[in-house]
Amino acid sequence: MKAFSNGERIIYQIYPKSFMDSNHDGIGDLNGIITRLDYLKALGVNTLWLNPIFVSPQIDNGYDVSNYFMVDPILGTMEDFDNLVAAVHNKGMELILDFVLNHTSDQHPWFKDAAANPHSIYRDYYLWGKGKGNQLPNNWASFFGGSVWEKDPAGTDDYYFHLFAKEMPDLNWANQEVRQAMVDVAKFWLQHDIDGFRLDAFIHTAKANFEQNVFSKDSTEPQLAEEFYANLPQVQNYLSEFIQELRKLKSDIFILGEAASADIDLVESYTDPQRSMCDSVVTFRYFSDDQDQQFSTAIPEQGQPHKLDLVKFKQTMVKWQTVLQGWSYPTLYWSNHDLPRILDKLMVASDQQNNAAKMLAVLMYLQRGIPCIYYGEELGMTAGILTDPAEFEDPNALEFMKIGTEKGFEHIELLKSLSASHKMGARSVMQWTDGVSAGFSDQDPWLSAKGNGANVLLEKQDPNSVLAFYAKVLSLKQKQLYTVGQIVFDLSNRDVYAYKRSFDTHQAYIFCNLSAKEQEVALPADCSDLRIQLKSQVKVDHTTAKIKLDPYGTIVLER
Repeated sequence: MKAFSNGERIIYQIYPKSFMDSNHDGIGDLNGIITRLDYLKALGVNTLWLNPIFVSPQIDNGYDVSNYFMVDPILGTMEDFDNLVAAVHNKGMELILDFVLNHTSDQHPWFKDAAANPHSIYRDYYLWGKGKGNQLPNNWASFFGGSVWEKDPAGTDDYYFHLFAKEMPDLNWANQEVRQAMVDVAKFWLQHDIDGFRLDAFIHTAKANFEQNVFSKDSTEPQLAEEFYANLPQVQNYLSEFIQELRKLKSDIFILGEAASADIDLVESYTDPQRSMCDSVVTFRYFSDDQDQQFSTAIPEQGQPHKLDLVKFKQTMVKWQTVLQGWSYPTLYWSNHDLPRILDKLMVASDQQNNAAKMLAVLMYLQRGIPCIYYGEELGMTAGILTDPAEFEDPNALEFMKIGTEKGFEHIELLKSLSASHKMGARSVMQWTDGVSAGFSDQDPWLSAKGNGANVLLEKQDPNSVLAFYAKVLSLKQKQLYTVGQIVFDLSNRDVYAYKRSFDTHQAYIFCNLSAKEQEVALPADCSDLRIQLKSQVKVDHTTAKIKLDPYGTIVLER
């Protein structure tokens, strides 16, 4: 099968535990995905990205790997995996795997040996620092809270480094043996015929000297130190070496990098077409919170939904689209497993959510770049409401519930707020039907969250559904006009996201109303030959040459 070009690629992200259960245990699995491939093919996607499937203690839902060479039994077997790859390829689609290369689980044989014996050959596979009397090696903070340092289980004066949970020690990428071991793991999966990888947290593989503290004027608490453990120059050397080795085995693999904090200059470097680098990277820099939003002061802000600032978003996207044009393809996405779902970020009224979902699909995915659709987004799914605070797996969530309860807030209201603002609310099960467990399983799902009622069975029967609209958007996306065409933005109206795509003699004009108020825009000049390809909540008045966009309305015109 011929590999897709980057402009043609349309990715669908599957969180395996939440997609489809085939063996009646309440946990999604590989065979469940196989049963839904016809649905994905009909939607119009051509590349499936699976979140981690390797053997894991599940401290961080699979991002803590204890065996890179086996499928976790909760998801299936190696035979199931090979069957999935074959089935995906038979449908004319491709499959990429989430590859965790910054750290392992503390249950990985390398770390268990390194922790049991200070003289282990695997000791240098990890990062260690010396304590300073009763003090930690430095004051750097983990992304999961507290220090990056944890005492050596072997009882020495050393501490091991963990940028995430203490059960997830960081690998020492300065050790050539580690780099080769990671190449060997990746090649193992390429030999199982996969088509590429999403490289998790690759920007953290290089660290600065551990003797350096972060300056803090008032606090003795650990401090986030991204300048010392994110996007250091050596990362690019590690990345290029790694990808170059893989392309010796399979030249046309697709590499999607996770570079959460990367700015536009770093993304240019990480996707340099003249070097062995990523084809595209995911950055969280697209999205800014609305600084004018008013929060309840009675409960922690962290547990309340943060509204997306759409005007700042537009400014950011215009820059990224313009700078990367002719260089590399940006990843186009609204949601993923680490973020709240987009409709919760917009805080759209419930009766306008479907209109907003349609508008967002046109706005994002007809731009220049690679669509990356998070499972269920094509239905207009919102956060599932978790019923057990412990399922957030987050001490801050428990503290939010405690404070909110003491302040007199209703238990369900606190859970709704947390679910809409937390990544776990975005991991609720795929909604296939309106039956038991949303058709995901005939058992209670691994996550107790209850969804918003949108489901595949219902929307397949409705030609005006979000699902039907998404299929039309992705069908349009396959045209050269949208895969390789140029893009130019119209910034004349702050509440309208407007741009033009051009290829050869063809042009498309896209207008998207970002607001809950009606907006009016002028039809493009010489509009007599324009054809409406797609629209939602729009009125076109040819006598006045105006387009009236209802709240969250959108239209695509082509010539």
